[in-house]
Amino acid sequence: MSAAPVRVLVIDDEPPIRKLLRMGLGTQGYQVVEAPDGQAALERLDDKPDLIILDLGLPDMQGLDLLRRFRDQGVTAPIIVLSSRGDEAGKVQALDLGADDYVTKPFGLNELLARMRAAMRHRLQSQGEHPVFRARDLSVDLVRRIVKLRDAEVKLSPKEYDLLRLLVQHAGKVLTHRFMLREVWGDISDPQYLRVYIRALRQKIEPNPDRPEYILTETGIGYRLKDPDEAPIQA
Repeated sequence: MSAAPVRVLVIDDEPPIRKLLRMGLGTQGYQVVEAPDGQAALERLDDKPDLIILDLGLPDMQGLDLLRRFRDQGVTAPIIVLSSRGDEAGKVQALDLGADDYVTKPFGLNELLARMRAAMRHRLQSQGEHPVFRARDLSVDLVRRIVKLRDAEVKLSPKEYDLLRLLVQHAGKVLTHRFMLREVWGDISDPQYLRVYIRALRQKIEPNPDRPEYILTETGIGYRLKDPDEAPIQA
C-alpha cells in the first residue's frame, strides 16, 4: 500500500504563481490545494494540509495576520512564506510568528522543493530525540555534550555550546537574531553580542571561518545551520 501524497496548501492571489506551483509540485508527487486569499485559506484548513506555502501579500488580509491565526488555531503544519526581495522585516516577523522558512520572489522551483523537504524533516525531527548531529567532519553529541571536528574534541565555552546546541536542535531552519538571543541569553537584545559569539564559534568549528560551511548567515535576519540534506541528524 503506497503512502498518501503530501498535501500542500498554496495561498497566493496571483494565478500564474498558483499554476506554476500546482504543475511543478504536482510533477513531484505533491497534492496541491489552492487558496487565492486569506478567507479561502482558512476554509481550506478542513483539507488538513501537511505543509502550507503562504504569500505575505494577500488582497483581503495581511499574510502575517493569517500566519498568526493559523498558529493560534493550533495549525502545526510547516509554513513557508513567500516574500519580496527587500522585505527583511516581514521575513523576521514571519519567522518569529511561527513560519518555518521563507523563499524570496522570484524563486526557482528546486529551491522551494529543498526548503519544503527541510521544513518537513525538521518538523518530524522535533517530535523525537536525535542525540548526535553529523555534518562532514563535525559531530555534536547532545547527550554527552561533546563536540568533535575530524575526531578531535573541540573545547567550547558554555555559551558557545548553548548556541551550537540551539542551532543543532533546529538544523535546516532559519533562526532570527531575537529568537537566538532570547533562547541563549534571555535578557540581551543586541544582535552584535550574538555576532561576536557566532564569530568565535566559527573560528573553532569552520574549516574556513571567512567562508562558513556549517553556520550560514541569513543577512538581516539571523542564522541557519546547514541544510539536513547535507548535514543529516542521526539517532
